[in-house]
Amino acid sequence: MREPCEVSQGCPKFLQACEHAKAAGLKPKIVYRNLAVSQLYEMALKYEPDTAVMSSGALAAVSYEKTGRSPKDKRVVREPSTEADVWWGQGSPNYPMDERAFLLNRARGVDYLNFLDAIFVFDGYANWDTQARCKIRVICARPYHALFMHNMLIRPTEQELAEFGEPDFVIYNAGPFPANRYTSYMTSSTSVDLSLAHRELVILGTQYAGEMKK
Repeated sequence: MREPCEVSQGCPKFLQACEHAKAAGLKPKIVYRNLAVSQLYEMALKYEPDTAVMSSGALAAVSYEKTGRSPKDKRVVREPSTEADVWWGQGSPNYPMDERAFLLNRARGVDYLNFLDAIFVFDGYANWDTQARCKIRVICARPYHALFMHNMLIRPTEQELAEFGEPDFVIYNAGPFPANRYTSYMTSSTSVDLSLAHRELVILGTQYAGEMKK
């Protein structure tokens, strides 16, 4: 018997029903959620150029132009509710941006994700203490990125995944698509933007997986 769409792999309804997706305008066609490692390997090898399995069994993927972090392209939204909690100014790695620029970049990233035939989602936890853990949702275009965060975060049980609900923090990884250099605060086609108020991170113009954990 075919599974109902709400729980079958590939169905986007669980994501489209979430408040963060509605607010961002995220309307993907197909969503692969928390795939097994073997499935992510298979999709990476099938759809990602230059991907291979090494003699050790590890998956080797290419991040192309960006092979490391882009510290000067990181932005933090400066807004009243969190401004006092962020280190700004000389010596700080936190470069400010306003909310409008953040929302423009989020819209650009979401438009790219909506355009794709399919996207990948990994839902997991940060913090082993169940009283303090944070529910993290990673939305990305590449199986290699989903596999990276499968290793980075605490993986939920089947029951925890079924009851995951709204995430506490969302990463929109649209790294294969560049930022608009003419958007305010942009210094290149790469931008990694954090909004503490929205509890969201938007990645544009870099396919280096480490940006998601940094």
